Order: sequence, then structure tokens, then C-alpha cells
Amino acid sequence: MPSVPPDFLDGVRDAAPLHLGIVPFGLVTGVAAIEQGLSISHAIGMSLIVFAGASQLAMIELLGADAPLAIVVGTAVIVNLRMMMYSASIAPYFRSFAARAKTVASYLLTDQAYALSLARYTRVDGTDRFAYYIGVAASLWVVWQFATITGAVVGTGLPPEWGFGFAAPLVFLALLVPTLKDRASGASAVTGGVVAVAVVVAGVPFHVDIVVAAIAGVLVGLAVESLGGDA
Repeated sequence: MPSVPPDFLDGVRDAAPLHLGIVPFGLVTGVAAIEQGLSISHAIGMSLIVFAGASQLAMIELLGADAPLAIVVGTAVIVNLRMMMYSASIAPYFRSFAARAKTVASYLLTDQAYALSLARYTRVDGTDRFAYYIGVAASLWVVWQFATITGAVVGTGLPPEWGFGFAAPLVFLALLVPTLKDRASGASAVTGGVVAVAVVVAGVPFHVDIVVAAIAGVLVGLAVESLGGDA
């Protein structure tokens, strides 16, 4: 049998501490999908196809609110725009990959896979880049799928009176708070929240509150940052 590349095992080992962090996130995502009316097969299908926690939660919320499909897809694209920057940054290290390998790598790209792989490439010469990346990214994928599927299965057995509809907003708050490191990020978060509430209260149709709030938050954050709001 062919031996497993050492760099692949290094990738799995380096990603192991992150596995513990994504398990509860995945469980809540699976539960939230069921709470918002998705079937187990739909919840699993979304996790397999989208494979992006924040986007999945945003889509789940919008699908539960019967938002138009264009708004659901548009929101997912906006939330995942950062992947374009990650791709542009890491692409030089992937030039030697075959087209099929690049396709697999792009599907498995996450914040964690990008950060760990880039740090490894710039720190350790001679790394088997594909093996290390797959070790990180594929192990994260397996843990995420297991967690979301488990959450979806468990979610079907939760009594409605337990009120787990708060699960998705709670996770979003957990993701938001650690990112508030300066005035720019704080201004962006406050603006997004205020605009989202205002849009909902105003009764704007098609559930565009997330999209409008995201755009407003980004614009305000950029404006504050350009004025020296990093302190």
C-alpha cells in the first residue's frame, strides 16, 4: 500500500485543534436547518454543496422566512466574497497543481485551510503543498459534515416547545464578537445591525435585510478605516 505523505499527516495534526471548535458550530447549523423547516436530506445537501458555515446559516434563516431564491443565493455570495481574496492570495502556491486538484482545493477552501496552509508554505520550505492542504482542508470537511448531519438528525427529535429557533442568531453573535477589534469593525457591526432592523421594520419586501445590512456595514467599515479607525 502507498504510504501517506508526511505533509498530509502534518495538515491533519495542525487542523486538529480547530476540529473541536467547529463541532458545536456544525451541530447548531444542522439543528437550525431542521428548525427552519428544511428536511434532513435538504440540510445534508446544503452542507455538502455549500460547505460554508456562515453562508449556510444565512441561507437557512432566509429559506425559513420564505425569501426569494435570488436573495438567498445573493446573500450566500456576498458572505463568501472573502474567498475570492483568499484564492488570489494562495493561487501562486497552487500553480503546479493539475486542474482536477485545483478544483478540489477550491471546493475545500475555508478560512482555516487558507490560514494554516499559507503559514506553512511561507515557513517550511519543501512542503508537499497539495498533501498538506488536503490534510487540513479535508479533515475540516469531514468533521463539519459529521457535525451538521448529526445536528440535523438530532434536530428532528427536538420538541418544538424547546424553541431552538434562536440557534442561528446565537452562532452569528458568537462569530461576530471576536472580530470586533477596532473602531472600523465596531462601526461596521453596529451599522449592519441597525440597518437590518430598520429594513425589517420598514417592511421592505423580499427579505433583503441581510444583503442591505451587509453592504451598509462594509461601506461604513471601509470609510472609518480610511479615516484612521484602526485604533
